[in-house]
Amino acid sequence: MVGKVAHSLAFLVIFLGVFEAVAGIHNCNGSTFAGIELPDHLSFNAVSSSSSTGCRVSEPTRQAVLNEEEDERRDVPHKQTLKLQLKHNPLSKEKEPKKSVAEFTNKDSTRIQTLHTRIVEKKNQNTISRLNKEKEQSKKQIKSVVSPAAAPESYAGDHSGQLMATLGSGVTLGSGEYFMDVFVGTPPKHFSLILDTGSDLNWIQCVPCYDCFEQNGPHYDPKDSSSFRNISCHDRRCQLVSSPDPPRPCKAENQTCPYYYWYGDNSNTTGDFAIETFTVNLTTPSGKSEFRPVENVMFGCGHWNRGLFHGAAGLLGLGKGALSFSSQLQSLYGHSFSYCLVDRNSDTNVSSKLIFGEDKDLLSHPNLNFTSFVVGKENLVDTFYYLQIKAIVVGGEVLNIPEETWNLSPEGAGGTIIDSGTTLSYFAEPAYEIIKEAFVKKVKGYPLLEDFPILSPCYNVSGVEKIELPEFEIHFADRAVWNFPVENYFIPLEPEGIVCLAIMGTSRSSLSIIGNYQQQNFHIWYDIKKSRLGYAPMKCADV
Repeated sequence: MVGKVAHSLAFLVIFLGVFEAVAGIHNCNGSTFAGIELPDHLSFNAVSSSSSTGCRVSEPTRQAVLNEEEDERRDVPHKQTLKLQLKHNPLSKEKEPKKSVAEFTNKDSTRIQTLHTRIVEKKNQNTISRLNKEKEQSKKQIKSVVSPAAAPESYAGDHSGQLMATLGSGVTLGSGEYFMDVFVGTPPKHFSLILDTGSDLNWIQCVPCYDCFEQNGPHYDPKDSSSFRNISCHDRRCQLVSSPDPPRPCKAENQTCPYYYWYGDNSNTTGDFAIETFTVNLTTPSGKSEFRPVENVMFGCGHWNRGLFHGAAGLLGLGKGALSFSSQLQSLYGHSFSYCLVDRNSDTNVSSKLIFGEDKDLLSHPNLNFTSFVVGKENLVDTFYYLQIKAIVVGGEVLNIPEETWNLSPEGAGGTIIDSGTTLSYFAEPAYEIIKEAFVKKVKGYPLLEDFPILSPCYNVSGVEKIELPEFEIHFADRAVWNFPVENYFIPLEPEGIVCLAIMGTSRSSLSIIGNYQQQNFHIWYDIKKSRLGYAPMKCADV
């Protein structure tokens, strides 16, 4: 049995990694970094998931959504759309499976710690704001910082194309993040940055690099770019970043704006806040690929950087704050972005997608549903996308989870976020134990594997042609319901015939997180303008 469990762990790594497997990272010369390959696994009951995933949306809700979107399309002009591709990559067979499992779970744990640190920092900022009685004035200042004049600028002309980029996976490096190829400066040079929906600041390791982590390729050198401009410490945009402690006095007129970001796991970046031109690959309606510059993108030029960034050159933020790449592109692509992540059984040639701007196919999807983001509360972290859970349903039974489990405390603890950077889903205690016990009680006919490492519960389903497992649903406070196909919350381990619940727990009063494994084969839409999350079951390989 020990050998069987160890063998199963190896396949657990593959399944955790397969969901995030994406195409190799290409440099300007066409070379490719190592990635991950999809094994030839069978899905549940030997049927690959598709656009028909068993998710249900009530007819009134569906009709209301269609009517609302039709009104929106009549009133609001359509902006250009930015589409990015995520592809699968061949699996590196040199990686030791057990070591990968440990690194992968540790990475999720580290990320949760990082998110908690942001909450603590937000609490401290609120306390200082109250003591100084400057909260309202501060809000007005921050709002005025990112004015249309300071927003990124793109090329003049047709805005009807789609912006394409290649993203790679760090799974084989013990990382669950996505890597995006960007071209920075004039002339443009290639860098691979980690995508992070839990961060706002975009930053790159810069020359001179006094204390930097190892990356693939050379560091960015501002002297090599004619479009690089430092932001002065007198510039109002300097207020958008955290300064080093103690703050550096701002005296000289041409003195740069220093920034400092700490990620909670001893990862950090310190340097100069600046603007630069990011070049993107625009695919026109005719299919022609054209490189186009996006000017005045605010980013951090990092001279002191520490942490486990797995060979990347830096980080590209997709958070809710004003500094994130998605927020800075709003003047070009509107106040929304979406992604659709292919399932683990997809062919290695198919791609996941990241899209900035509205997607017409998504808006017309009959099963598109929405739930509101939590907004307007003082204790929210501006970066995160909060959702308000009301109940969890397993096998048709509403679980008896205390309501306060899902609520934000006055100190900013608790609550639920959706995050593409965390792999599994995590629910705060006692919710996790109650969910786990509900599955143990309702799963019948399959031997329960006691003391299976990492995930629980796990079942032996060897020889079973049609696996039947309880349904799992999330009910939100605004009456929206999110039903998941079984392959989004149970991981099948082949060829041992073992399936495990792909949900884990966090401590009481901690964040609950809907991770990217549970989001596979859903088109997820972040509608910032209307403060809502859209989700529709879809075969993402066809997007």
